[in-house]
Amino acid sequence: MRLLIIEDYIELSHVMKSGLEKGGFKVDVANTGMDGEEKSFVSRYDSILLDLNLPDKDGIEILSFLRENHIHTPIVIVTARDEVYQRALGLNSGADDYIIKPFDFVEFEARIQAVIRRYYGRAKNEIDIGKIKVCPQTRKAYIDGLEIILSAKEFDILEYLASRSPDIVSSEDIAEHV
Repeated sequence: MRLLIIEDYIELSHVMKSGLEKGGFKVDVANTGMDGEEKSFVSRYDSILLDLNLPDKDGIEILSFLRENHIHTPIVIVTARDEVYQRALGLNSGADDYIIKPFDFVEFEARIQAVIRRYYGRAKNEIDIGKIKVCPQTRKAYIDGLEIILSAKEFDILEYLASRSPDIVSSEDIAEHV
């Protein structure tokens, strides 16, 4: 799974990146809001981790901008802003979760996983695309009700493409996620 961290505090972004990579994630980092917005449009991420206190742009503005531009990637706010008003504002602006710094890394990673699971939950159920049915839980695929025999890698690719339908998926995107 691929994550984008938008965090201006370079030392913290390196710690987050390193820990998440140890957990099996592929991680990109943007240290400004503008860079984060650009990366959000250029690449596809399974989740975006967004700080609110960025030097060039407020994180809530970035969140609103991404949502207004149909970026539906799960966004987790990771910030020192701990006021109830700020948490409500972040969630009501389109964030999928809100984590207050400092945080426990085990919980941090678990909450990211949970947000991604909720967002891609439809991938856990059967996916129907025309005459094709993909069943991730049983790792089986069917065309017109007849089972297709696939290798593990072939199934992973089919599942990834099916879960992203009707979006166009590049070969680079497949290579990063499968």
